[in-house]
Amino acid sequence: MKKSLIALAVLAAAGSASAQSSVTLFGIVDATLMWGRGTVADRFSLTNSGYNSSRLGFRGVEDLGGGMRASFWLEAGLTNDDGRGAATNTNNQATGGAVAGIGGGQGLTFNRRSTVSLSGNWGEIRLGRDYVPQFWNQTVFDPFGTNGVGTSQVLNGMVTLANAGSNAVRASNSMGYFLPGNLGGFYGQAQYYVGENASNAGATEDDGSGYGLRLGFAQGPVNVAVGYGRTNYAAGDVRMFNVGAQYDFGVAKVMAIIARDESGAVDGSGWLLGALVPVGPGEVRLAYSTYEVDGVTDPTAKKLALGYVHNLSKRTALYVSYARVRNSGGAAFSIGNAIAGANTSSSGFDMGVKHSF
Repeated sequence: MKKSLIALAVLAAAGSASAQSSVTLFGIVDATLMWGRGTVADRFSLTNSGYNSSRLGFRGVEDLGGGMRASFWLEAGLTNDDGRGAATNTNNQATGGAVAGIGGGQGLTFNRRSTVSLSGNWGEIRLGRDYVPQFWNQTVFDPFGTNGVGTSQVLNGMVTLANAGSNAVRASNSMGYFLPGNLGGFYGQAQYYVGENASNAGATEDDGSGYGLRLGFAQGPVNVAVGYGRTNYAAGDVRMFNVGAQYDFGVAKVMAIIARDESGAVDGSGWLLGALVPVGPGEVRLAYSTYEVDGVTDPTAKKLALGYVHNLSKRTALYVSYARVRNSGGAAFSIGNAIAGANTSSSGFDMGVKHSF
């Protein structure tokens, strides 16, 4: 069924079918065969989201006149290999996630995004659960888009820092502002989010609250952006800073990321260099990334990833990827859900099909 027919059906059910409003059903189903090898244990699995994250969503917009628009966006993550909905986090803290029993068995949750917005030629105000500004550079300037075995070691290293995983990608209870798109190539956003703790919570009153900022410039072959975020925790604030850049040479897009993170007294840093090379109806993806945690032994992981995506149509693609990580200084990162010992290597291979609608 075409999207337009679905949109009309949704509007009719809601009792409103205005020509100035629209509702769209969209999504991605991505199935992945994944092999992971480690020095302690290997693993084979049928999983999901090896190329793009599987999802189901609804979005709509209403023209309010005078350049003003109201819109909503509800997007749920899917684990289509087993039929579950992906988990969410209610307060940007460990207590709002799987620890509180939200582990994927709760049914469908709009964990990826659930926002309502007002926008105009002055920009956009967005409320709800959304990406944090400090994450965008991690995915926009990564040839693998933070999916599958090729996921950047910069992102992997960041989320392992204490508390960082709670809102390294998204934040609940957020209030955001986006610059308008008529600024000669400049773009940006600011976001504030709250943990919603009671005022008598003592040292943890501000846990899960924080802010993020991003400013970039994209024009012609150049795209560059800087992002920063800080989240409060009694155990130690988490700070994330990164710079991402891309240059399109025509024959290839070259990308780079530099990141510096802090979690309390623990610091980490990493960088990525990668490229997307168009080849006929598809493209070759390659990236080298590394992440180091400051300490006595400086645990370090270095990752090399190579992949190819073959587009069968605008909506359907086949893909294959291979990656290998080398650990030193006590690091024990693994690929493909395998288990690797400290100071050893791990490798992973995935292949799959992605269909969008």
